[in-house]
Amino acid sequence: MGRYSLSMKLQHELKRSVPFVSLQQETLLNFLRIGDQVDNRLSRFFREHDLTLSRFNVLRALALAERPLTCGEIAERMIQIVPAITSLVDQLEKRGLVSRERSTEDRRVVHVTITPEGIKLSEETMVPLLDLEKQLLKKMTRAELKQLLELLEKARGSLADFDA
Repeated sequence: MGRYSLSMKLQHELKRSVPFVSLQQETLLNFLRIGDQVDNRLSRFFREHDLTLSRFNVLRALALAERPLTCGEIAERMIQIVPAITSLVDQLEKRGLVSRERSTEDRRVVHVTITPEGIKLSEETMVPLLDLEKQLLKKMTRAELKQLLELLEKARGSLADFDA
């Protein structure tokens, strides 16, 4: 069995001698811990492919859109909130993975297009990424994954209500 058993509790993992103050606290700390672990693993994966999660996310957004997007449209499609979309696009453009073109109707608008090289890198990265995703969640059944998705969507709804 791996480093963690199925029954491993965060309290033991963090070597806390006292229980958490509330179920909410334990749940939120689990979110933070899992988020950190997923972020670390994905960061390693994308480094191996000479990318970052954010750069890959831009490439996938453009590839899935099947049309040029503005930086604002790219920002709306990002998994993580990234304040510097223009900087990400600059980096990808320098590598020849995207190109930019000013709108003929409105010179303030710049459309970003994924290049054939960007499409190739995006597609080549997707195959091992899908394998990694399966490995990261291999201890969960399909029914458990669906249940977890429902609970996560509900939690995101609570967060959205809080921010409103």
